[in-house]
Amino acid sequence: MKRGKFELANGGVLFLDEVGDMSLPTQAKLLRVLETRSLERLGGTTGQEVDVRIVSATNKDLPAEIIKQTFREDLYYRLRVVLLRVPPLREHREDLPLLVQEFCRMLGERHGRLTPAVSKEAMSLLQKSEWKGNVRELKNVLESAIVMSRGDTLRPEDFSTDFLGTDARAKTSSGDPGFLAIDDYREARRQFEIVFINDKLRKHRGNITRTAAAIGLHRQSLQEKLRELGIQAEKS
Repeated sequence: MKRGKFELANGGVLFLDEVGDMSLPTQAKLLRVLETRSLERLGGTTGQEVDVRIVSATNKDLPAEIIKQTFREDLYYRLRVVLLRVPPLREHREDLPLLVQEFCRMLGERHGRLTPAVSKEAMSLLQKSEWKGNVRELKNVLESAIVMSRGDTLRPEDFSTDFLGTDARAKTSSGDPGFLAIDDYREARRQFEIVFINDKLRKHRGNITRTAAAIGLHRQSLQEKLRELGIQAEKS
């Protein structure tokens, strides 16, 4: 019988990401495990003790979710032992150049490119953004720009018009997308798909189901395409 997450983490730490998105039935099951320190395998008849330290994260306002009755108050206080607030990117913009540098290095390697430099104009553009999707949005924006660029330096025109905003659309609309400079059709199509899907994932905050519906694919087909292109869907 396959072991579950709690059993695998027994004696260690289990990280629960986006705990605020859990359904109420799942919250009830989690609370039961936390209170009894035991679990029962699916289809099993006996309980098993577990010793797991829980670290959870969410971008939701859980007290507000409690008022809306979408998050259990008892589970909230069970999880809220030590509270750490991670400030949004817009509140620590001084870290943005270092993040940009590291993402450019990492994404350049992923796409077989030298680590691109970032022009002063492009960095100024990045510094002024609100970054509602925080670090994950920054990563997606940079990946799109790296794929679209044709040089070794990222410039404002390399960024998608959705990111640049309405005022910048006219300035960049005359520029050819980077994938049009690629002679090989299959590689150009692959680069276009990477840009297109990353952009749609960013719009739908990494939600695969909503992204698939928006672009007219089945969820399974989109998941297969993500694996094929090496794209990791990250919720923001």
